[in-house]
Amino acid sequence: MAERRGASSPKNVPAEIRAQLEAGTLETATLAESLAVNLFTLLRNVAEDAPIDDWEREFGDQKIVGRTSGIGRRLAEQFGESAITRFGKHSSDLVRGWVPFVIAAIPGWSLEQRLMHLQPLADDPHFGVREWAWMAMRPHLAEDLPTAIRLLTSWTAHPSANVRRFAVEATRPRGVWCAHLTALKDDPEPGRVLLDPLYADPTKYVQDSVANWLNDAAKSAPNWVRALTADWLTRSDAPATARIVKRALRSLD
Repeated sequence: MAERRGASSPKNVPAEIRAQLEAGTLETATLAESLAVNLFTLLRNVAEDAPIDDWEREFGDQKIVGRTSGIGRRLAEQFGESAITRFGKHSSDLVRGWVPFVIAAIPGWSLEQRLMHLQPLADDPHFGVREWAWMAMRPHLAEDLPTAIRLLTSWTAHPSANVRRFAVEATRPRGVWCAHLTALKDDPEPGRVLLDPLYADPTKYVQDSVANWLNDAAKSAPNWVRALTADWLTRSDAPATARIVKRALRSLD
């Protein structure tokens, strides 16, 4: 399926594929397909009992992050916690991708509650849902970084590489498409408890995230990154460690 669905831009996505995506009966295979979908058409097909016209007028002209997060917030207001079960296991990755923002918008929940409900989405089989998961939760993590790091430390021992990767990706000092975590830019040491368990992780998905975390940190704390990676190399001769260190130091070497 991926081979026959190789559209490189949204305008090249075949009409029949887009129709299935907007019906919620097909998962996206590429970012181009995600961008080709009219999210409000999809929403009308899966949540016809919501005031979708109002939502489209409110944030329909925003970019994909604004539309996706806006839909999640409004679903939380409209349906409350039931939106998590209603949409969290939908066949469409785009629909499931709204749910992290639902979880982020439920009033009164502790960070622990949010992360508990989010973990299945952090482990979603679709790459897009996993990205929305950390992006939706990052503002809450930033609000109480010590608690976030404490809660996510256990995630680094999870059997799923997706969950281990979330613990790192969600706390990157700089990150992509997100606000920086100034505290970790200034002093990355508190994040070490998330990184140390993964310095020889066998999965490239996790390795890349660890290396990117350190590459972020190296922009403001290069000596700290050099010391940490040197320590790892004395403790491990695993190819995974060597790969992480090489990628982590790419902006310094």
